[in-house]
Amino acid sequence: EVQLVESGGGLVQAGGSLRLSCAASGLSFDDYAIGWFRQAPGKELEGVSCIRSRDGRIYYADSVKGRFTISSDSAKNTVYLQINGLEPEDTAVYRCAAELHGCYSGWGPTQPDYFGRGTQVIVSS
Repeated sequence: EVQLVESGGGLVQAGGSLRLSCAASGLSFDDYAIGWFRQAPGKELEGVSCIRSRDGRIYYADSVKGRFTISSDSAKNTVYLQINGLEPEDTAVYRCAAELHGCYSGWGPTQPDYFGRGTQVIVSS
């Protein structure tokens, strides 16, 4: 059974930082692109970033470039999302997702094969 378990969310003031973690199990970590989506209240699911550990390919949505950094640790089967300079507009549920051989061009919500349940990020102004 594939499991993607997120952690690291919370309440933070604008300008602060968070590091989200996604622990993956039940899949071949290096064969999957793993990344993050977020869904703000009343908005659609937005692909934020993905990484393909096998070759290091990375994608970022334009809305987060320069503030978000994705990384992976194959030894721990874990993907991280470092978020700096948090803004109230970053408030959302952040969900980890995995797509077999994915993260080629973009990171849309119909691409992943698996999703985690999510971790809440709330940014206060």
